[in-house]
Amino acid sequence: MTQPIYAAAGQGRRLRVWRAPNAGPNSITVSGLDTILGRARAATRNDPWAGTASDKLTSNGIGTGIQAKAVWGTPEWKKKEKKLWNRFVKACDADGVLDLYGLQALAWREWHEAGEVFVRLRRRRLDDGLPVPLQLQVIESEQCPANYYATASNGNQIRAGIEFDRIGRRVAYWMYRAHPGDVMSGASTDPTMLVRVPADQVLHLFEPLRAGQIRGIPRAASVLVRMFNLDSLDDAVLERQKIANLFAGFYTRKPSVDEDLPGMKEDMAGADGAEPDVDADGTPLAGLEPATMQELPEGWDVKFNNPPDAGQNYGEFLRGHLMAIAARHGVPYEVLTGDLRDVSDRALRLILNEFRRIVEMWQWLYMIPQFLEPIRRAYFDAAVMVGALDISGYADQRDEVTETLWVPQGWPYSHPVQDIEADKSAVRAGFISRSKVVLSNGEDPEQIDAELAEDNKRADGLGLVLDTDPRKVSNAGLTQARPKGTELPDTGAK
Repeated sequence: MTQPIYAAAGQGRRLRVWRAPNAGPNSITVSGLDTILGRARAATRNDPWAGTASDKLTSNGIGTGIQAKAVWGTPEWKKKEKKLWNRFVKACDADGVLDLYGLQALAWREWHEAGEVFVRLRRRRLDDGLPVPLQLQVIESEQCPANYYATASNGNQIRAGIEFDRIGRRVAYWMYRAHPGDVMSGASTDPTMLVRVPADQVLHLFEPLRAGQIRGIPRAASVLVRMFNLDSLDDAVLERQKIANLFAGFYTRKPSVDEDLPGMKEDMAGADGAEPDVDADGTPLAGLEPATMQELPEGWDVKFNNPPDAGQNYGEFLRGHLMAIAARHGVPYEVLTGDLRDVSDRALRLILNEFRRIVEMWQWLYMIPQFLEPIRRAYFDAAVMVGALDISGYADQRDEVTETLWVPQGWPYSHPVQDIEADKSAVRAGFISRSKVVLSNGEDPEQIDAELAEDNKRADGLGLVLDTDPRKVSNAGLTQARPKGTELPDTGAK
């Protein structure tokens, strides 16, 4: 027998039990997906670490929202468009609950928990009174059944609830009218109740991990078993500690002793002579409280098992498993737990930089192109169609008009003084533009410039010389000489 070139291909005693099916990306994804999805949602509801991971990723990936800044057009047109966009942001939720930034957070949270989320573009009537006749409906993944395979009446193949044409393009999604697991909606899982929704009305946010993958899978899939077992173990340790803290004592009397011990007249039947409570199979139940002294009936004896305690290494044991859970969720252990023991300032910066890198990857490779850019294009289409935006030749220059600069919320400075000095030095050296620095902080450079100009104009009008004004005050705090003809007005103040 030829020895495998790679040890991982071996079939010896150690690896014989390793079963690794060589299935395709969609067979792997769909197999058991309903069970995995249900358990992932249950973990987010009940497991504190899963819920915290979802919160941390949402707060870092979305925060207060990823903002849109128009690239095309004159300054006057951009100002008009921004005003319309802000109105759309407030009224875009088909459920009337959130604004666009809230929908971003909801979609991100669903994507992290379930591995995918759908958003339907709902066209509205002109008389609905909306800034733009368009709203957004966030739809959970269960509403598009991943186990639905069929052939449509037009000959197209339906795979995992998605209809593809003959050249492999997505042309429709087959969905239930309501969530099949929501009893209050009266929804049904009967395939005959599915509705065909054209693909140009549906956005599908997911992260394909293999080429050709068409549905998403919960990020926590590989650690769900670990999370369940760890939570069960932690609960058992907690319960053991509760029992150990009861410190109850038991005493018995010999049959020849007739008199009662002083102050100890109650037996297992209780002071009122009532029989003790029993469980379903008739076993007597006796509750314990700290410092209890309980007399036992004649012939009774009590023995407790002596389970091992949590041990001195339980903390490190728990830490190791939490590190694995955090790693799969994409959240550093220190961010997930807040445990910063033995973490130096420099190490923490490296940890945060790596975390920010993966969050930015998710923002720019998935969230923005799959979710935000299609919404922006649909918004422009609706606005031009009803005349809310006047753009001649829009059809011919749609790509240019809809080009958008997306501005995620900026990262807070780790070391404000050092980080700001570094940014200033990079700008002065020409390594980066001031606009780029402002954008990295989640702000609009044009708005910042307008606010600075307004502040300077107001300060000059009042004769104020502020220490923060680099036109008049140096870094050392010295007043700079002003060019002739630009002296401050004499206000009469002494």
